[in-house]
Amino acid sequence: MTKIDKIVLSYSGGLDTSIILKWLQETYECEVVTFSADLGQGEELEPARAKAEMSGVKDIRIVDLREEFVRDFVFPMLRANALYEGQYLLGSSIARPLIAKHLVGIAREVGADAVAHGATGKGNDQIRFELAVNALDPSIRVIAPWRQWNIRSRMQLLEYAEKHRIPVPSDKRGEAPFSIDANLLHTSTEGKVLENPAEVAPDHVYQRTVDPIDAPDATEIITIGFERGDPVSVNGKAMTPAALLTELNGLGGRHGVGRLDLVENRFIGMKSRGIYETPGGTILLAAHRGIESITLDRAAAHLKDEIMPRYAELIYNGFWFAPEREMLQALIDHSQAFVSGEVTLRLYKGSASVISRASPCSLYSADLVTFEESAIAFDHHDAEGFIRLNGLRLRSWAARNGR
Repeated sequence: MTKIDKIVLSYSGGLDTSIILKWLQETYECEVVTFSADLGQGEELEPARAKAEMSGVKDIRIVDLREEFVRDFVFPMLRANALYEGQYLLGSSIARPLIAKHLVGIAREVGADAVAHGATGKGNDQIRFELAVNALDPSIRVIAPWRQWNIRSRMQLLEYAEKHRIPVPSDKRGEAPFSIDANLLHTSTEGKVLENPAEVAPDHVYQRTVDPIDAPDATEIITIGFERGDPVSVNGKAMTPAALLTELNGLGGRHGVGRLDLVENRFIGMKSRGIYETPGGTILLAAHRGIESITLDRAAAHLKDEIMPRYAELIYNGFWFAPEREMLQALIDHSQAFVSGEVTLRLYKGSASVISRASPCSLYSADLVTFEESAIAFDHHDAEGFIRLNGLRLRSWAARNGR
């Protein structure tokens, strides 16, 4: 085993990473620095500091990344209207490169040889973390305990914790009904009671949204302001990126917006079933497409829709820092120069529907589309030549085929 002098661990303070911390200290006999990222997961992170201190950690980093997360990762992704396999808003996928970025930054700062994460060998997150580290600093080694140690079950985790006197809360000793990953964009729930896709997910799985059936019977109208493709205000009130997404999460959650029961194709090769709740992101996707509908040229809009699946797949598979994602981002960002204005939506029992949109940069012309007399000269006879030219190849094809 190559000698390691210092490791930076992505640390939540939960059962897995608490055990990983102790295992790293024993296995590598070196200093471990813990890094806990506040991405708006809704959990108090100070207990993680106390647990790390109990394990003898001297350098404990707890960093509030909520604004950076939304501004530099979520919003650029939303400019692309990104959806993996046509449905998933990539809430877990987009968080991993940010965590990896700070792992690498701290490792450089403290002179660490390696970084470590708690992702398992079956999931996507191990790939996302490690590809990001490869792109940011290939000299840093990545340690993935779940691929190295001989622990294979939750019972063995608990036995290890007991042996090494790692405190385990009483509510964590039983078999977890499902696993949860949360941040400011979404809540993801997987495993156990959800592993059979033929079974309906129980109501208690949902963390962030009310059942649309139980949502208010009255609609709620909201207006979102955009500048150059990014949301900047809700109902006329300017907000920071994180505050804006938090506000929309509350509004959407109250109306049951953003629920998704999905069987997806993991990059590693297996299918998995998950429950996703993305209330604010679902509202923003609808609103962004609404403002683009009047500000983007037709061909530009269609080109964006063509590259979107590829862009979303790159994020899902862990290639945020890859050159091809950055190239696509440059194209997407260029398209947003005039995507400014306001979109009004109706929230009602699980839906977020655009009902109006306005922009000083609008390409929409009422004079052109009206059925009444238009102030803009439009010769209807021009359409005849347009149709004949577009039909030329079809007439040739039909003649050859004897139609």
